[in-house]
Amino acid sequence: MVNNGEHIGDMTTMVTVTNTAIKRGYTENFKMTTKGLYAPTTKISYLPNEVVIDNFYRFEGQSSPEDNAILYLITSHDGIMGMLIDSYGADANEDISKFIKEVEDIQKTVSGHEQKPL
Repeated sequence: MVNNGEHIGDMTTMVTVTNTAIKRGYTENFKMTTKGLYAPTTKISYLPNEVVIDNFYRFEGQSSPEDNAILYLITSHDGIMGMLIDSYGADANEDISKFIKEVEDIQKTVSGHEQKPL
């Protein structure tokens, strides 16, 4: 498991990282829709300027590139904290990739944003 290029102790599986994230309050299971990032619990959709990517974790499949996944930890402007999972590489969801790039571009223009360690 790679987190921004550095290895993190025992957080080597998506299950371990997901469980830790839930314990830290990232309980929403965000989905991507045509209206934006959707929070099923609150039924609210968010635009890229309404969320922050707190951190991300990349998981590389040992047996197949199809097993590559990325887990985003996201906080919305109104305090909803959750996760969004996507494949990366050739199997990445184009809508998620576009949304995440827009969020990252916005975050780059905001000074002082640092990724939160899990």
